[in-house]
Amino acid sequence: MGQTLSLEDTIRAEAKSHNNVHLMLVDGMSKLMTRQVENCVSSDFYVGGLKWNIVILQQQDCLYFVLVITDSKCIGSNWKVNCNVKLTIYSATSPFLNQNRGTWFCFDANNTTLLVSIPVKNMQEYTVNDKSVFSAEITNVNPQSLDVGWTPRTMGTAESIKLMEVERNKSKFTWKITHFSTFVGEHHSSYQFTVGPRKWYLRMYPKGTSEGKGNSLSLYLHAPDYVTGPNTKTLAVFKLRVLDQLKRNHHEIGQQFWFGTDGQKGEPKFLALEELHKASNGYLVNDQIYIGVEFFYISATQNMI
Repeated sequence: MGQTLSLEDTIRAEAKSHNNVHLMLVDGMSKLMTRQVENCVSSDFYVGGLKWNIVILQQQDCLYFVLVITDSKCIGSNWKVNCNVKLTIYSATSPFLNQNRGTWFCFDANNTTLLVSIPVKNMQEYTVNDKSVFSAEITNVNPQSLDVGWTPRTMGTAESIKLMEVERNKSKFTWKITHFSTFVGEHHSSYQFTVGPRKWYLRMYPKGTSEGKGNSLSLYLHAPDYVTGPNTKTLAVFKLRVLDQLKRNHHEIGQQFWFGTDGQKGEPKFLALEELHKASNGYLVNDQIYIGVEFFYISATQNMI
C-alpha cells in the first residue's frame, strides 16, 4: 500500500505541479468563523508579472474567498487584465476533492476583486483540526495598457498562516513617560519589544498629527522588523491604551491590522488633549503618563516550498 501524504506534503506537491497557483493553509479557522479575527490575508504572490493577494473573511453567515489584484502598476482608469482564474477550497474529509470555480475574468479599475462565497454551515466539510486550504490558480494573463514583463514561473507557491491567541503573560507592553510636558519635537517612540514573529514599538505625538494635530494625543503601533519567518504581512489584533492612574478606567481603542514591512496602525485622534489634561481622568499625574498596548491575536507565516 502506498504511504498517505500529510496535508502539508500534499499542498507542496500541488504547488509543484501547477506553476501559476498559490495555496494558503489557514490554521485557526475558528477565529475567523467567530469573528475574533476579521480576515486572513495571504502573502503577496506574483503571477503574470503582477502582484496578487488572497483574502478570507466571514460575514453574514457566509465565508468569502476573495482574490485581489494589488499591483502598484494597476492605477488610474485605463488598465485592464484579462485572465482565467480558478478559486478552490479543498475538502477536509477527502483531501483535494474540492469545490472550485473556474472563470474568465477581467480585472480593471472597477473590478479589482473576484470572490466565491460559501455558507458557514458548510465549512465543516472544508475544515479539519481547525485548518482549511485555499488556492488561486491564475492563467492566460493578458495585461492591457500596462508595462509588464516577467519570467514564467516554474512552480507554484504555498504558505501556512497560523492565527494564534497571544499568551496573557506575553501580551502587554507599557511605556512609562515622565516629564511629559517638557517633550519637544513632533513625536517620541518607545523602545522595541517582541511579540510573535515581529518587533514592535509605540509612537506618540504629544500634540497630535494629521487630523489630530493641535487637539489630540496621537498614538500608533509600529512593526519595524522581523524576528522569525519570512518577511510577510503579520496580523495583530490589539488595543492601544492610555492608563488611568487613579481609578483604572483606562482609555483604549481596539484595532485589527495586517502589518507589512515597517507597517503602522493607530489613531491620530486617540485622546483629546482636553481629556488628557483633565486631572480627574487620571491620565496625566505629576507630569507622568503610562501608554500601553495589549495583543490578543497574532499571525505567523511559513513558506511551504
